[in-house]
Amino acid sequence: MLGKLNHIAIVVPDIKVASEQYKNIFGATVSEAVEQPDHGVTTVFIDLGNTKIELLEKLGDKSPISNFVDKNPKGGMHHIGIEVEN
Repeated sequence: MLGKLNHIAIVVPDIKVASEQYKNIFGATVSEAVEQPDHGVTTVFIDLGNTKIELLEKLGDKSPISNFVDKNPKGGMHHIGIEVEN
């Protein structure tokens, strides 16, 4: 059974610029950027209270989101995370 929405992941070309926009324009709580070398991305979480936005920036040329970035150089919605029982 599907649970509540956990997060929406958005690929961005520059995670620092995007983080600042969410922080300054929307007043959102923004985490520090964390490199995830095993996943080939850098992540930032934007806390909206009832859900989160996960910003993703490609980390290295072999990032699994490289094709997405090639097709969407300005970024875009990548996936949604929904909580499940297991």
